[in-house]
Amino acid sequence: MMGRDLVFEIGTEELPSKALYSAIEQLQVAVPKSLEAARLEYDAVRIWGSPRHLVVLVSELAECQADAVHTHKGPAARAAFDADGNPTKAAIGFARGKGVDVASLTTVKDGNGEYVYATVEVEGVSAEKVLPTLLARLAENIEWPKSQRWGSGDTRFSRPVRWLLALFGGAVVPVEFAGLTAGRVTFGHRLLHPAAIEVPAAAEYGLALERGSVIADHEERARLLREGIATAAGQLSARAVVLEKTFAEVVNLVEYPTVAVGTFDEAFLEVPREILENAMESHQRYFPVESADGKLTNRFIVAHNGDPKLTDAIVRGHERVIRARLSDAAFFYREDLQKPLEAYVEQLDTIVFQQKLGSLGDKVRRVERLSVAIAGLLGASAEETAHAQRAAHLAKADLVTSAVVEFTDLQGVMGGYYAGASGEDAGVVTAIVDHYRPRFAGDELPSTVAGRIVAIADKLDSIAGIFAIGMAPTGSADPYALRRGAIGVLQILLGGTQLTVDALIGAALDGYADMMDIDVEATGAAIKEFFVGRLEGMLRDRGGAYDTVDAVLAVAADDPSDALARAEALTTFRVSSDDMEDLSVAYTRAKNLAEPELGVAADRGIMGAEELALADALDSAEAFAASALEDRAYSAVLEVYSGLRGPIDAFFEGVLVMDPDEAKRDNRLRLLNRFVALFGRFADFSLLAGEAHRG
Repeated sequence: MMGRDLVFEIGTEELPSKALYSAIEQLQVAVPKSLEAARLEYDAVRIWGSPRHLVVLVSELAECQADAVHTHKGPAARAAFDADGNPTKAAIGFARGKGVDVASLTTVKDGNGEYVYATVEVEGVSAEKVLPTLLARLAENIEWPKSQRWGSGDTRFSRPVRWLLALFGGAVVPVEFAGLTAGRVTFGHRLLHPAAIEVPAAAEYGLALERGSVIADHEERARLLREGIATAAGQLSARAVVLEKTFAEVVNLVEYPTVAVGTFDEAFLEVPREILENAMESHQRYFPVESADGKLTNRFIVAHNGDPKLTDAIVRGHERVIRARLSDAAFFYREDLQKPLEAYVEQLDTIVFQQKLGSLGDKVRRVERLSVAIAGLLGASAEETAHAQRAAHLAKADLVTSAVVEFTDLQGVMGGYYAGASGEDAGVVTAIVDHYRPRFAGDELPSTVAGRIVAIADKLDSIAGIFAIGMAPTGSADPYALRRGAIGVLQILLGGTQLTVDALIGAALDGYADMMDIDVEATGAAIKEFFVGRLEGMLRDRGGAYDTVDAVLAVAADDPSDALARAEALTTFRVSSDDMEDLSVAYTRAKNLAEPELGVAADRGIMGAEELALADALDSAEAFAASALEDRAYSAVLEVYSGLRGPIDAFFEGVLVMDPDEAKRDNRLRLLNRFVALFGRFADFSLLAGEAHRG
């Protein structure tokens, strides 16, 4: 395909990093859609972004739109033509509206009758005529988390737009946006090359910007930055600690990255590592450096956007900044250590958790009681229970310490340090640190029984309380992060902590019994539905087909770890066995016929051969399945079910279930009741779809 390259650049004041990533992602979807809708063929689309340059690049864009043929449905044929076949006003008006001759109309029969159709051939116009409007709309349609207006115009953008460049090959595309008209001029690095740069043609855009000390391709900047960090750390015989969130932000803070190494006073290493790392990463966007043995060093790596020749002076400036930041951190930490962690607990009564649910102190007391209740449900030892209760008492105390007020990401972590310094047992210290976990998908689970207990109790108390006051999440609104909390609880349960959702919800709602008048049954049911909805998604994310998950949750939704084991066993069995589809069909047929009120006590004296064979098979299967289900040996259970395929198929083929003889009919229905009950102890197999939905 022959065509010309296209470049469209929006030059702005420095864009926020997250907003820039969002705009790039939007354009990666919008540009191909817009070109395809405009019938403009192309080879490839690339989107670049730097702090001051948002760029669309299209290679080998067609010179002209492709021709198109559109077919339009018109009025019914009987209304379009009279009895003599002459066109009526309806046909004439329809043809005129579509720009065709009435004689070119055709009639087509479909399921709803015979209708008139017009075929319209649209000749493509040149790309140069289409592009100005197309590119302007792309710019207009970018959605920003926050936008602003500037000057006297009405355009809204994340930051003021200062210039536009648009070239189709070597020709300027006169795009109009934000009160500007695009030309062939761009601007380089604000400090290193502030002068205007004239770009001869779209194909030369990237080189022109590089001469202006700008690397507009964010992926290339990321590659260079990562290489620079690795090289700098290697020269120190050390390793950079690269938090990906920080790295991604730094990529969009620089247009021409220069990597350098700074130093701070070794005395600051006496402060907990997490404080130092948080100050460097989250506050200053530096990368900490650790030695080969994993210990934090007094070096840091910084990527700056200034003149490489002035790197030494720039690094000295960063060293002054981090010295002040770390001095504050060290002061806060030492001040906090002046009192034991217990001394901070009473201050929680002065902080509102939620207006209707009381203070943080009230929450702590509920979580303490709930932790003891959960420990009982779990069968925890006396020591584990004591550690959980003590950790619950102290877990929120660090929220009022100076270090956590300044470094909010360290809640829990600092509580662990302060608890250790206060002489608390190691089990309590670990549980305090762990009680916020898991904080996100893929995060570590609490490492101890006490930690898991407090983590569940803390999250569950919030969920129960917010639901009790009628403020459950709706749509995207979830101000108390209850969805994340529910997923956290489920991650712990799926990790092997065997507790039932009903028991946990009941224990959590008990904590509010003295505070408010609540409909425990209705609130509990709503919370259960909330948890099951999250569990359904998590089981699917772990590889369960939608119908496998539905079948399992119909039976085991109350026990997440059990539901996971069943889903995994059923998923494997459906892939490896040829029997499951036929068994699910047989189960569904049996379930539809079954009459549970008749019971399962069938009379062998009136059974024929097929009935006796099924009864014998059920005797054997029930005996084995009872033990296997108790042991959660679900693969073995499914093998037992598979062994019933022959007897149940023979039963349905050789026996008239709904026999006119009432005694025989009821006897046969009792056999089917047994069959359904046995399968129903594992899952609702009637919810399984056919072969196409396996896996």
